[in-house]
Amino acid sequence: MKFAFFDAKPYDKPSFEKYGAQYGIKFKYFETKLNEDTAELAHGYDGVCVFVNDTVNAAVIDHLYDMGVKIVALRCAGFNNVDMKHAFGKLHVVRVPAYSPYAVAEHTMAMLLTSVRRIHKGYIRTKDFNFSLAGLTGFDLHGKTVGVIGTGRIGRVFIDICRGFGMKVLAYDKFPAQGLDNGDTIRYTSLDELFRSSDIISLHCPLTDETYHVIDDTSLEKCKQGVVLLNTSRGALVDAEALLAAIKSRKVGAACLDVYEEESDFFFEDCSGHIMEDDTLARLISMPNVLVTSHQAFLTEDALENIAETTVKNIVALKENAQCANELCYRCGNTEDCKDGKCF
Repeated sequence: MKFAFFDAKPYDKPSFEKYGAQYGIKFKYFETKLNEDTAELAHGYDGVCVFVNDTVNAAVIDHLYDMGVKIVALRCAGFNNVDMKHAFGKLHVVRVPAYSPYAVAEHTMAMLLTSVRRIHKGYIRTKDFNFSLAGLTGFDLHGKTVGVIGTGRIGRVFIDICRGFGMKVLAYDKFPAQGLDNGDTIRYTSLDELFRSSDIISLHCPLTDETYHVIDDTSLEKCKQGVVLLNTSRGALVDAEALLAAIKSRKVGAACLDVYEEESDFFFEDCSGHIMEDDTLARLISMPNVLVTSHQAFLTEDALENIAETTVKNIVALKENAQCANELCYRCGNTEDCKDGKCF
């Protein structure tokens, strides 16, 4: 089978070449993202392999379907960039539900520690042989309350890490994880209580209609003065304009962002030689208490191996069995994997 691989980066290729050769899948790598203008590149291929910032809307789906493309293989967990309703009955859509929850959870904690202990500022100072400690005062994580929105695989790993630091956890999830709430150091609660009582809030939920802008003017108003916000999940969980206003008013004491609502035009690319046209992103980056990484949380050797292996095995499963455990299906529910693999 032949697959058109969009938004290809140098770090993607080794693992996909390895598992592709092992299972007889050939990939043609395109640096461009998949969208309405580039979909024609998939002509003659059995499927497309796409990432978080590729566009798989109705127009792209129709074009792919007309060209005989049968599979959209997402090399990520999220699928908010795919029109699942329109894809139903036309294309098989498979994903990687869990590549390395540790990679994302550990990056979240790394950003938190870097921010609250001013590690990045200290690093820059000592590079200039400036050993002053003025302005580098942080705070202990031990004893603080962290609110975790989303307790899937990544959220639960992050909770484990926070408990290792002696933090108390308030959790919220529409579908609570059985056995996680111990009634003491880890408690499920309402969003309102989580906002009111958390010193730190970390987002680990998927992007849905319900979670879109879960952090907005209203929710930020409920938060503690000086709350720290972490987002390594999906950019549109946070209203960036509302966050910027809350930072300026000192309501938000610090923000650590690995994702951004309008990131598709900037993240994963070298924009250092260009004028930043997104004023909100530029202003966020300019804030001394904002730490931004460019959707980097997933990027470990372990995760890249798991992503490639799972993606290739998803394709093989569809080829050999006409069904796959990691298939997404609108009939089964837009946010759930296909329950029976017999929806076509």
